[in-house]
Amino acid sequence: MVLGVLHTTVMACRNGCCCSAVNEDNARFLMLAVLIVLYLLCGAAVFSALEQPKERQAKERWVQRFESFVQKHNLNRTDLEIFLRFYEEANVAGIRVDTLRPRWDFTGAFYFVGTVVSTIGFGMTTPATVSGKVFLIFYGLIGCASTILFFNLFLERIITVLAVVLKSCHELQRRRQDVVPHNGQRGALPPGPRSGHLDRDSLAGWKPSVYYVMLILCLAAVLISCCASAMYSAMEGWAYLDSLYFCFVAFSTIGFGDMVSSQKVAYDGNQTAYRLGNFLFLLMGVSCIYSLFNVISIVIKQQTLNWLLRKLDILCCRSCCPAGIGKKLRPRRNVVMPSSIGHPRARRTVSIETDAVNESETDGGRRMSGEMISMRDFLAANKVNLAQMQKQLSEAAYNGTPRPSGSNQSRQNGFSGGVGALGIMNNRLAETSVDR
Repeated sequence: MVLGVLHTTVMACRNGCCCSAVNEDNARFLMLAVLIVLYLLCGAAVFSALEQPKERQAKERWVQRFESFVQKHNLNRTDLEIFLRFYEEANVAGIRVDTLRPRWDFTGAFYFVGTVVSTIGFGMTTPATVSGKVFLIFYGLIGCASTILFFNLFLERIITVLAVVLKSCHELQRRRQDVVPHNGQRGALPPGPRSGHLDRDSLAGWKPSVYYVMLILCLAAVLISCCASAMYSAMEGWAYLDSLYFCFVAFSTIGFGDMVSSQKVAYDGNQTAYRLGNFLFLLMGVSCIYSLFNVISIVIKQQTLNWLLRKLDILCCRSCCPAGIGKKLRPRRNVVMPSSIGHPRARRTVSIETDAVNESETDGGRRMSGEMISMRDFLAANKVNLAQMQKQLSEAAYNGTPRPSGSNQSRQNGFSGGVGALGIMNNRLAETSVDR
């Protein structure tokens, strides 16, 4: 059923002809929209099945208690309902039956603005005055934009740090295996400065895999959540599983508001240390989960969406024009292309300026223009100047993309590299690199 809906969507976006060219980004966007709608429908069905019986039981229990209370105290039903509406208004303003700390003193207001700019929005405190609501619109506009920028810069730095660490581990592993990076032959290099120079040159363009980065961020998020849950269980009296639930809701900026930390007037132990720890855990958790979500989005794009596009394109081509299989979608420059690296006698002509690879037919092996080759084959086949190559790779590793020049200037002027978090991760991970 899912494949049928996706197939229909792709067919429709091709104006009724599956053999007309369609931009791959547009097809991926429409496919993602369809998948999200299906994901929402599935989620709604699951939560409705899980939570609706509990809701019905609570409603029946409330009706019984309400009737019992009215009969016991001989009250007028209408007056009691009016009184309960008054309490609901007080509840919106932050008044609770249990004693809680003031919502709008300086510390309470600071907690509120923190939930605003971080987009958590628990909802336990909301402005009640017209001036407060108007001020919130402008305050949130600048504050949310600045916080998103902070999260993007945090993502950029965490990716850089992880790349340095993983690159060092990769270099150490290669040295232990006695791999000669320049020509791909095993065996120890003769001692001397040239050995280290070749090793550094070969690793200049190395980038970490998105799967390693995702695993590290996932472990960091789990560690932060477990530590924070232990603190919340001890200080708030929540069950540990409820504390984990709160951590995910808060760190992912969902912020339901059914459970909110640091709201009691007083806590057993060092209250100042707890509130400081609560702030630090929220900051680290939101930053880490934000980075993890963006890395997972790369995996969804590179694996799920691209795989579905290839499958649907093959089905479409088989049904309409079997002779044109594989020529429908216009790939982007960082899409993995079929490679013919296994043909050692193929002659390659590589342009550093355009990143294009042109290859003539030799013994039946042929490489189409625009395909990428590995760095090892590139150096072995062309013997390019290592200093010039290192400069190009350094620009790609530290600036995100090489300096635009020549024929690829027009591609760099658009949004092909992505914007926001996707633009930050573009060309910094192995799966998003233009060198693939």
